[in-house]
Amino acid sequence: MHKVMLTALATLGIAGFVGLSNPATANASSKVNDYIASKNYKPVKVTKSIWSGFPKYKYRHGKGKPEGVVVHETANPSSTIYNEIAYMKRNYNNAFVHSFVDASNIINIANTDYLSWGVGYPGNARFIQFEQIEVHSKSAFAHEIANAAWYTAYLLKEYNLKPNDAAYDGKGTVWSHGSVASHLGGSTHTDPVGYYASAGKKYFGQKYTMAAFYQMVKKYYNAMGSTNHTKLTAATYTSVNQQAKLSSKYTKYYLYNHVKGSNKNAKKQSWSKISPKVGKTYYIDMTAKKSTGSMWYRIKPSKNSSKRYWVWSGNLTSIQDVTTTATATSASTSSASDSSDATSSSSVSATDTSSSSASN
Repeated sequence: MHKVMLTALATLGIAGFVGLSNPATANASSKVNDYIASKNYKPVKVTKSIWSGFPKYKYRHGKGKPEGVVVHETANPSSTIYNEIAYMKRNYNNAFVHSFVDASNIINIANTDYLSWGVGYPGNARFIQFEQIEVHSKSAFAHEIANAAWYTAYLLKEYNLKPNDAAYDGKGTVWSHGSVASHLGGSTHTDPVGYYASAGKKYFGQKYTMAAFYQMVKKYYNAMGSTNHTKLTAATYTSVNQQAKLSSKYTKYYLYNHVKGSNKNAKKQSWSKISPKVGKTYYIDMTAKKSTGSMWYRIKPSKNSSKRYWVWSGNLTSIQDVTTTATATSASTSSASDSSDATSSSSVSATDTSSSSASN
């Protein structure tokens, strides 16, 4: 971001902007919106490129509980989306947002479950925030508006929020940076109001407004239909050094990249990724016990493999700790009866673990 930035942070906050939409124009015809509809532009898909370097602080109501979306604009006519992202990573202590949008991309770089530093206090602790890059043609501006409006609607759906224009009373879910500054304070910036007005006038002969943008957001939101959002289940994670064999029941279930039901990004994976074979030994480096009691295991096909996937306990049998060299040496010096007792105990432990019931 190449805006003028105030580096003094205030309760995890930094610079912001001012600007309001005129209520009288809320339902006025927009040449930009009409052009997008006439061309039947399809918004691009979200590209997730999460950078681990950004700090993670919860919103004021907790992790994954934003209260709306703030629309920004970089105020840099000569930059590209990739230059802006690189710049932000270098200067995140001053400012960072969750995503960037231009005519061809929606790139998510920071986890939207945690707050970002883009509008100052108190807005940072409330909203997801994304930047728009300045583009320089009629088609590009229309594409960018379509992408930005769709992405705003997408985020509202993702977090079970309904569209509500915050420009008028400061209590909504769709905000310009300017509306945040006007209603909540934290800065004197006005984006993206100026950029919208100038680009709309230049390419369409009519100023574009946040009110018109909000109409696009509602259109996309309504087109998405109802979404069944399942509340995530809490899980307790523990690092372990274990191994287990693949059960013959595995074909009834799935492999996952995250614990199912405990991570919103959990998706089914193909079993072929771990070369499945009943009775084959897999190594476990982490367990997850869900608040429902269900146990999950992160497995890898070999000790040194970088491939790791999550499975429900019902997919595994003979779960046991991996014996280290030191343990093996110590065990060899024990009496035969002690070894026998230990083996018996280990067998019972493994049996109890593998036979415990849990819901997938």
